[in-house]
Amino acid sequence: MTAVPEWIRPPRPEGWYSEDLDELAEAPRHTELIDGALVFVPPQRVWHARMITALVNALTTQAPEGIEVDREITIRLDRWNRPEPDLLATTAPYDPSRTFYLPEETLLVVEVVSPESAHRDRDVKVRKYAEAGIANYWRVEEADGSPVVHAYELDGPTRSYVPTGIHRRELRTTTPFPIELDLDGLVPGRKS
Repeated sequence: MTAVPEWIRPPRPEGWYSEDLDELAEAPRHTELIDGALVFVPPQRVWHARMITALVNALTTQAPEGIEVDREITIRLDRWNRPEPDLLATTAPYDPSRTFYLPEETLLVVEVVSPESAHRDRDVKVRKYAEAGIANYWRVEEADGSPVVHAYELDGPTRSYVPTGIHRRELRTTTPFPIELDLDGLVPGRKS
């Protein structure tokens, strides 16, 4: 059995804090903080990586002035939670040294589901994003090689998401900004 490296031990009994992530040089890329615990993300499948790239490109071309689209940047939800969505749309101005966004700067969070992230993306993260007040959440699932987008919008008084649609083949919405996506066209090598 391999010894646990010293850096992986939480610095306090209640676990890690959001600001600790920026000090963990030894942590693997894409390390998240969920409820004070470090979550290490395994290598991505090609479908997952290409879907993220295609969505970032498509949303970037449609985003109005003042809205930026980024991939794999954490959101500091609170002291113990700093998840890293696959992509997000934000109103924060560009800052090349930035390592996280805040919920009030985040308009849309998108998670592309992988087998190892399914529980976090379908249950844990969706609750945390809603409780933090992020207005829109998309969960992208793979069905026979095609993306299926489950879209949610925040119900402010309850701080929970309500489904606004399950999108196959195409997605058209006005929130958080006007978006039209040919979902099958996002898959490289696939004809729509």
